Amino acid sequence: MTNTLVIGLTGQTGAGKSTVSGIFAEHGFGIVNADQVSRQVVAPGEPCLEKLVNCFGSEILNPDGSLDRKSLAKIVFTDQNQLNLLNRTIHPFIIQEIQKQIQDHAVAGQRYILLDAPTLFESQADQFCNRIISVIADQEIRCERIMQRDHLTRQSALERINSQLEEDYFISHSDYILENNADQRELAEKSRELAELIKLEYNFRNFLKRGF
Repeated sequence: MTNTLVIGLTGQTGAGKSTVSGIFAEHGFGIVNADQVSRQVVAPGEPCLEKLVNCFGSEILNPDGSLDRKSLAKIVFTDQNQLNLLNRTIHPFIIQEIQKQIQDHAVAGQRYILLDAPTLFESQADQFCNRIISVIADQEIRCERIMQRDHLTRQSALERINSQLEEDYFISHSDYILENNADQRELAEKSRELAELIKLEYNFRNFLKRGF
């Protein structure tokens, strides 16, 4: 995959990462969505779901045998040790599928790939990214967005926020930072500019490698 550029997209919950991913898709990036992958690996009958039940008990299952995400969230977002256990259990399955999808994009001739992953650093998926973008926003703004988006109480929204890495970590471990304290139009415009900049830098480096 020497001619494929993999960009990791992560950031704080409620910061607006989905908007950024959509804009990059419009600009020709193949998208690997870690949230979709995480749902795929815990589907009924998958080995990952069986391991989760062994760790957290059958109460995390719906009557039809599917994962009850709300029940699991109540366990892990209030206990850091339980969250760490969840991550250790599910991340290897997610990483394996992410790598497969990246490879599939590359084989299909896709030069630019965006890995949209909320837990990019926690899962160590950042290790196979060429560049990393983090989306950040003020905590109060994110809290309001999460409450509206997921129909959560303020306490539940804050629990999700507090379970994540600190803002300083995202800033210090990323190549690009997108701040989203305004409206979606401003974030979309910043994303368009960044997508084109990344493609331009990539094409210029390849131009130099060819010796012209």
